[in-house]
Amino acid sequence: MATKVFTSAEGSEVRALDQANLEIRPGEFFVMLSPSGCGKTTLLRAIAGLESLDAGEIYLGNTRIDGMPPYSRPVNTVFQSYALFPHLTVAENVAFGLEMEGKPRADIRKRVQEMLDLVHLGDRGARKPDQLSGGQQQRVALARALAKSPKVLLLDESLSALDFKLRRQMQVELKRIQRETGITFVFVTHDQEEALSMGDHIAVFSKGKPEQVGTPEEIYDKPVNRFVADFIGDINFITAHKADDNAVTVAHIDLPVEQDLGKVPTGSPLTLAVRPENITLHDPKESAIHGTIISQTFMGTNMRCEVQLDNNTTVLVRVPAPFNTDVLHEHGKVSLSIRPQHLRVVDQ
Repeated sequence: MATKVFTSAEGSEVRALDQANLEIRPGEFFVMLSPSGCGKTTLLRAIAGLESLDAGEIYLGNTRIDGMPPYSRPVNTVFQSYALFPHLTVAENVAFGLEMEGKPRADIRKRVQEMLDLVHLGDRGARKPDQLSGGQQQRVALARALAKSPKVLLLDESLSALDFKLRRQMQVELKRIQRETGITFVFVTHDQEEALSMGDHIAVFSKGKPEQVGTPEEIYDKPVNRFVADFIGDINFITAHKADDNAVTVAHIDLPVEQDLGKVPTGSPLTLAVRPENITLHDPKESAIHGTIISQTFMGTNMRCEVQLDNNTTVLVRVPAPFNTDVLHEHGKVSLSIRPQHLRVVDQ
C-alpha cells in the first residue's frame, strides 16, 4: 500500500498516493492511465527511485527495491523529454550508460548496434540528435534505456511531444519492441486511446490509487464505476430503476442486464452506462424505448446522432455505415435496442 503526501504552497497536505496497491506481471505492457494529478507519475517515480514513499513497499519479484538508490535498481526510465546529449552521436548516446559501467568496448559496440537495429535506426549511429526527427530521437532514447537490459522499463508520457501521426507509429513500435525484448514496460499516459491500443493491462487512477485494473476490453466494456466509465471514451449515463430479477426499467421499458442485481431492492434508482456504438436505432415499434433524433452529424465511418428519449433523457448514438436514411433524419421518431451485455450498472 504505497502512500506519498506532499505539502502544497498553501501548507495543506496533498495525498499523491493514497494506499495504492498494484501487481504488475513480468513481461507485460502495463499502462497507468488517468487525468493529471491522480498519482500515476508519482508512483512511476517511486519505482524509479526518484521519489521516496512515506509508507509502503515496492518489490521486483521477491526483492524489495524501495530502499535501494536509483542507480542500483534494475529499472530504466524514458522521460517525456528525450534528454539526449546534443554533442554526442546517436551511437555515443546509446553507449553512454554502458561506458559508465565500464563495459568492454567491443561489447559496447555490439550492444549499441543491436539496440539501434531493434529501433530501426541501425544506419543512423553516426548522426547527431539534431539531424533526426522527433520520432527518431524518441527511438534513440528508447535504445539507450534498453541497452542496459533493465528488468523494467518505465515510460513517463514519453509520446506526448510527438504529433498525432508519429504517436500512432510509435505506439506500434513500442508494442513491437516490448514483445521482442520481453522486458516489462510500465507506461504512464493520460491518453485513453493510447492506453487501450498498447496495454496488456491498464490501471485507471483517481485520487492517488487505481480505481480499476483490467485488460483494455474489461476497462472499456465493464467499468466498475462512473469515474472509469466516464474517463474512457464516449458514454451515456441513463437513469433507471431496479425491476424484478436482473432487469432495469428505462422510460417504462424493462431491459435485462448481465450483472447480478440480486441484492438491490426492487424500485431502487440506478445509473446505467452504455457506449454510443452499442445502441441500435430502428423504426418505431412497441415494447421498445422510444425517442426522437434531435441532431445528427456525419463522421465518415459513422453517423453521430443525439436522441431524446420520451422521458427527456438525451443519449448519443453512433450508427455505422451504411446508413438507413428512412430512419436517420432529424426529428425522426425511432426506437432503441440495447443488448444485455452492453448495459453496465455503474452506481447503485
